[in-house]
Amino acid sequence: MITEALLKGQANRVKTLSILAIENGINPMLILEKGLIPGMDIIGQQFRDNHIFISDVLIASRAMHAGLHVIKPHLSGSDHSLYGKVLIGTVAGDLHDIGKNLVVMLLRGAGFEVIDLGIDVQPEDFAEAVQMHHPDIVAFSAMLTTTLYMMSETIRTLEQQDLRNQVKVIIGGAPATCDFAHVIKADGYADDARSAVDVVKNLVNR
Repeated sequence: MITEALLKGQANRVKTLSILAIENGINPMLILEKGLIPGMDIIGQQFRDNHIFISDVLIASRAMHAGLHVIKPHLSGSDHSLYGKVLIGTVAGDLHDIGKNLVVMLLRGAGFEVIDLGIDVQPEDFAEAVQMHHPDIVAFSAMLTTTLYMMSETIRTLEQQDLRNQVKVIIGGAPATCDFAHVIKADGYADDARSAVDVVKNLVNR
């Protein structure tokens, strides 16, 4: 029932059903794994297949988070390991954020914790945020060819501060390519917001 309500974007119903499930002694992880995540997986696939619009994803995402809000306090510390944490930002010199914002929304809808650093993020700010938040994934976005080099500069900064081996790095944006990702030794590349979620999932599961 939770999955069905999520697919319909019924945030209040998802919240109510999650509360009832908790009150009836259902393991919160079961609610997550059998109710919430399958629903968002279906939404993600429908979006990839162009069967629904981004507005539909947003509505379903809100329903997902209504359920997460209920069950999170009941999850043990070890249960939280299921969630990946993603740090994301548009690199220094670049003020574009539409694509990044879409990735953020889809990742949150898929159940990831996302720290969005915004636009024009300096390499040192990425490094500081890695130290502060301990993410699993760091994602760089760029929409300008002239700012691509800041991705390699940021990776170099992470290396200099002995942080690179603590995180996986993915890149994306119009001028980015899979070949460029290999050149700068990133761990992954996504050519659109839809595939970014799959890349993050694969890297976290790996």
